[in-house]
Amino acid sequence: MILPPNVYDAEPIPAAAMAEVERLLTSGDLFRYTAPENSPVALLEAEFAAFLGTKYALAVSSCSAALFLSLKALDLPRDARVLIPAFTFAAVPSSVVHADCVPVLVECGDDYRIDMADFAAKLPGASAVIISHMRGHTSDMDAIMALCNEAGVPVVEDAAHSLGTTWHGQNIGTIGRIGCFSFQSYKLVNAGEGGIMVTDDADLVARAIIMSGAYEHNWKKHPVLQDAFATWQNKLPLYNLRLSNLSAAIIRPQLGEVARRVRDGRRNHDLVAARLSASPWLEVPQKLVPEQRAPDSIQFNVTGMSAADTAAFSAAAAARGVKVQVFGHSTDNARAFWNWQFLGETPELPKTRAMLEKACDMRLPARLTPAQCAAIADAVVAAAAEVMEDTRAYGT
Repeated sequence: MILPPNVYDAEPIPAAAMAEVERLLTSGDLFRYTAPENSPVALLEAEFAAFLGTKYALAVSSCSAALFLSLKALDLPRDARVLIPAFTFAAVPSSVVHADCVPVLVECGDDYRIDMADFAAKLPGASAVIISHMRGHTSDMDAIMALCNEAGVPVVEDAAHSLGTTWHGQNIGTIGRIGCFSFQSYKLVNAGEGGIMVTDDADLVARAIIMSGAYEHNWKKHPVLQDAFATWQNKLPLYNLRLSNLSAAIIRPQLGEVARRVRDGRRNHDLVAARLSASPWLEVPQKLVPEQRAPDSIQFNVTGMSAADTAAFSAAAAARGVKVQVFGHSTDNARAFWNWQFLGETPELPKTRAMLEKACDMRLPARLTPAQCAAIADAVVAAAAEVMEDTRAYGT
């Protein structure tokens, strides 16, 4: 019998990164602007932009920092309304608040994606939209972009979970005006912390670069139209959200691993999805047709279970060595909108609330073998069967 693995272990950092980190530690050259050109951060930005097919990239301290800088670079007025999905991580509404804007939460359905009717109803009066591809699930970007283009509302893609995902063959993060990615440890590329934003807009990225902390003439080390920098120098505040050379050195060799991780992650997801879907009490929503995902986790809904059954199911899975997180069954889950007390009054979002009460989440890192994934899936299916058979037998 193969026991379920520890899904929180990370892949080893490539040897090339270790060699570069040692070189940097020996030199002490950790600040991105020390070198006149070709610092590890600058090289990462050029390589990441080429990888995504965009003109510009700016590496920063986190994806949250990238989202915040995106809103500031859009030059939104104070208290501007910014639409975000109600199913997202607390860092997203936090970035909106940090940018002196007002988050407006949009309903999400049982497939974890934006409810387009609610989106269309709330779009009038919005100054910007952040689309979180939460846990790698892509909302209907065709419909979203059509509505936003018609309304003249810029779209920022929160692609923290979607590096390697495509929509109609186009890289997620390059569809909206700006795309933001994460290098936090549980993402496809792991630097512990870090983020990056991409865009084709030279003036916008120039503003973001200055605000990220390119003070004095450090902006000259960025390959962007210099006239754009000259326009904004000394006119924008400096938030100092830069990425360090050490983090860039860890990230750069992993870009070559993305294709393999996407391939293996998709294999693992599809294997587990097929086994879970065989259970009458578990349902895995289908992806949208234009979407090719790059999953490193799996989400599924329990069906026919009461709240007590769902809690018992999660406990039964844990007893088998598998952690199943139910998004709505925790007083501190940062993905449940009613826990975002910093927003003030909790909005009425019945569709999203109902979804979160039954939506389950499991990590499935690409490093897992098919046999390990099968062991995880079988443990979860067995846990559901145990709970529901007891419920049927005893009527509890």
